[in-house]
Amino acid sequence: MAVESRFVVIRNGVEAKTFMDKKSADEYDKMLDMADNLSQMFAKSSVELSDSENEELSIFLAEHREEVLVALLAKKPSKAPAKKSTDKALDTSAAPIKKTKAKTTNTKLSEAS
Repeated sequence: MAVESRFVVIRNGVEAKTFMDKKSADEYDKMLDMADNLSQMFAKSSVELSDSENEELSIFLAEHREEVLVALLAKKPSKAPAKKSTDKALDTSAAPIKKTKAKTTNTKLSEAS
């Protein structure tokens, strides 16, 4: 008999999602908490959003919180550029990369006697 641990995120009495590890479940729960907070903030604003638009926008912003923080200038962007799915290194039609050897020279200093 196998024993399997599962972590279930439950929101308002409803099972939201099941995870195999606690870290992923905690991250998802935190994202949902952020989305709830954003939804409440949008409800107080003068912008008219339907319930579904409010929920969709709140979840989108919570899922992309790092990018939102950068946009709000609350966080510096990471130095590594994001990889694009159309990376040229994966393109087989691209010209092959030529490898070159670097020449090294050893020089001796002559000692003055």
